[in-house]
Parts: sequence; structure tokens; C-alpha cells
Amino acid sequence: MNKLANIREHYHKGALKRSELHKDPFEQFNTWMDEAIKAECNLPTAVTLATVSKDGMPNCRIVLLKEVCDGGFVFFTNYNSEKGMELNTSNKAALNFFWTELERQVRIRGTVERVASQKSDEYFQSRPRESQLGAWASDQSEVVNDNQELMEKYSQLELKYKDEMIPRPEHWGGYVVKAQSIEFWQGRANRMHDRFQYKLENDNWTIRQLAP
Repeated sequence: MNKLANIREHYHKGALKRSELHKDPFEQFNTWMDEAIKAECNLPTAVTLATVSKDGMPNCRIVLLKEVCDGGFVFFTNYNSEKGMELNTSNKAALNFFWTELERQVRIRGTVERVASQKSDEYFQSRPRESQLGAWASDQSEVVNDNQELMEKYSQLELKYKDEMIPRPEHWGGYVVKAQSIEFWQGRANRMHDRFQYKLENDNWTIRQLAP
């Protein structure tokens, strides 16, 4: 038998009961995020972002959550990157957090819009200077000849902005995923996992349990 098929994970670290859920899914998410941070989960803010191209091909990659606000989940990226182009085309996305150490995941689906320019400016200026230069140096998702080409461009920008504040590139900023559904999954023994889905209906959140 394929050795991958023999890999098993036995879930036993927790349970999720309807009576323990917050009425507001964002309060529930913040509780779980706080617990993931306290448990020292590896990269607790790392989240899989799924998008779809204009021809219907799905795509996914890891981004970092930077804020939860205004009914949504915020991350920052290059607007001209592959994911940026796909978000601009479909304005829909899905997110998936997986905290292995707690045997938990959170699945989010919703529409996407850019955050206000001021918010993008503020976050950009809070980044390390090296990351700011990187945002200028990298035409994300474009083909390059080699790493030397990238580093030469980085060095040129480093010299250009020496002793100066680095402005935010117009092609770089934040997106917010406005959630329409949020599912909380807790691993349980015998694959009888706990799944509760919050669904936005007529501006109100309803909660329902799903079969594992």
C-alpha cells in the first residue's frame, strides 16, 4: 500500500459545543486566534487564500492575516500579482486557517474589496524597511531571469531611498474578505469532528451544525 495512505492522525485535544459558541462569529474567531497565539501555534496568522481565475481555474497560496475588522479579514499584497488579478476579476475568495497544535480549522467564504488607501498607507509604513523595499523591487508573479536581477533592482531602490521615507507603491495594498459564511472545525476522535457554520442571512448570522 502507498506509504502516504498509512499516515494517520488521531484527534483528541478538544470539543466544540453549540452552547459554548459566541453569537457573533468574529468574537468566536478572535477567541480561537487568541488561543492559537497562547498555544504558540506555528504561524497562527498564516492562512490559505483561495481564488479563481477568469477561466474558472482555482488557485491558492498562503498569506498573513493582519486585521479583523468591519465584518472582514484583512491581508496585504501586490495588486498586480496573480492573486491580485484574480481578486480584481471575481471579487470572491475563501480563507482557511489550520492550527495543527489545537486540531482546529476555520473556513471563511465571502466577497473581496480593497481597503481604504489610508489603511494601506498606515500598514505599509509600519513594515520593516526591507519589506517596503521588497514591495517595490518585486513585480510579484512576473517571470524573472534570475535572483541577481531582483537583487540588483533591490540595491538600486535601497540607494534611491537612502535616508528617505519609502512611499507605498500604488500597486500594493490591502484587501478585506467580507465574510458570508464562517465555519469552525474541531477535530474529534473517530473522525466525528465538530463543525459549526455561521451563515449571513439578511444581515443576521445563523448557526447550524454540519456533519463531519
